[in-house]
Amino acid sequence: MTTYRKFSQTGLLLALSAAAVAGSLTVGGTGVARADEGGGVAWRACAQAGGPEGQECGELEVPLDYRKPGGKQVTLAVSRVPSERPEARRGVLLMIPGGPGGSGVQALARKGKALQGEMDGAYDIVSFDPRGVGGSTTASCGLDADDRYVASLRSWPGADGQIGENVARSRRTAEACAENGGAVLRSFTSANEVRDIERFRQALGEEKLSAWGTSYGTYIGAVYAQKYPNRTDRWVLDSSGDPDPTRVEQGWMANTSRAMEDRFPDFAAWAADPDREGEGLRLGEQAQDVRELYLELAARLDREPKESTTEGNPLTGGMLRQAFLNGLYSDASFPQLARLVRAAQDPAATPVLSPDLAQPLRDEDVAVMVAVICNDVRWSTSVPGYARATKADRARYPLTAGMPQNVLPCAFWKSEPVEKPTRITDQGPSNVLMIQSLRDPSTPHFGGLKMREALGDRARLVSVDQGGHGMYLGNGNACGNSKVTTFLKTGERPARDVTCAS
Repeated sequence: MTTYRKFSQTGLLLALSAAAVAGSLTVGGTGVARADEGGGVAWRACAQAGGPEGQECGELEVPLDYRKPGGKQVTLAVSRVPSERPEARRGVLLMIPGGPGGSGVQALARKGKALQGEMDGAYDIVSFDPRGVGGSTTASCGLDADDRYVASLRSWPGADGQIGENVARSRRTAEACAENGGAVLRSFTSANEVRDIERFRQALGEEKLSAWGTSYGTYIGAVYAQKYPNRTDRWVLDSSGDPDPTRVEQGWMANTSRAMEDRFPDFAAWAADPDREGEGLRLGEQAQDVRELYLELAARLDREPKESTTEGNPLTGGMLRQAFLNGLYSDASFPQLARLVRAAQDPAATPVLSPDLAQPLRDEDVAVMVAVICNDVRWSTSVPGYARATKADRARYPLTAGMPQNVLPCAFWKSEPVEKPTRITDQGPSNVLMIQSLRDPSTPHFGGLKMREALGDRARLVSVDQGGHGMYLGNGNACGNSKVTTFLKTGERPARDVTCAS
């Protein structure tokens, strides 16, 4: 499960993009609030160019360890855009960021204006940087730069499926996080993020919250609704994963294999369309030609990486695959992907890496991404087991080359989860609207159906016949947008699950 290019609401190591870990707005000043003391947030102006007018920022203290509520505190960066029509205001709408690693403060700066336009003053719109992110308290693992590239953090096997380098890097990362992260790093869990949201609600002085969670944020939203059902008003889950409490992030990672198989044909059909000829972006006569070209090119780059415009950072097979995982979040990225393939093919061309691939991530951003997925649930420690699973997945789903079943630092994590993940059930108010793409490369529709099944009659599902990730006010369509807006403004949901045609 995290730029705010169309694919940004995940930061999740499972759906990793530098977009989701962009730094937060500055929230300097004094007057940090503690919700358990009944204090509200001391708000300060922090509007950005291009963002919503009137955006404010503040800080909120929450317990490092909720088992010791009076002990050491950590700080959350929080933000809001007050309703521009107080007479129409009906409550607070919380934007729950994706990730782990997504900045809600930045998401509000980028999406707040569009959301204001839809809500017509019905809400104060609020968000936050989860602990470990942006302007909130962070931790560090002390990783070398070479271990902080996106295509390194994702465990792409080497040529012919070798995983030895992945094992070494994962072990190195786990050991560094154990040595340098401390209690703050160990506190980075989904359960604590949910508790932090409840403290934020208290600080806001609201009886209930409405929410719009995207990607990993849907899991956080679902767990909050399970833990605090009477504190939820109108609840939107946009691009959900399977909430299976025995696997959580491990299941989301595994689902990426089939998800890419569902999504890649959209790009292949586009790249084989004769209309691409005049643009110099046609990659094959038929969609199948494009698929074969991609697979052959990635395998060749595994064996012989090609120098890029970023010195010392050549285009590898894993990097090409990572570029596609990121780019397939949005149809708008198709031309960029086709140009990358063209440059990789042409002996005279030098591929240009996008910023999220060209530069290492900040150590603090890597720390929170890795820590949450490893702290949430216990992962297998069997290296031979990962090797077997990677080989089988690579054969069945060649587009992702075995990566979704490969080893991560969680296999060598030094601390055990302190609590079991929450099981999502149908017990609670019927006030959830889900929206899901039929062809999402990160949180696939079949995974979203597992969330729908778990919620039972508490939810209704809007399926959008489109590819991409993040449907509402993002990669969806007018039909899906309308159904979410109507629900948030009026409380009206479809009587049954519906599909929005493309």
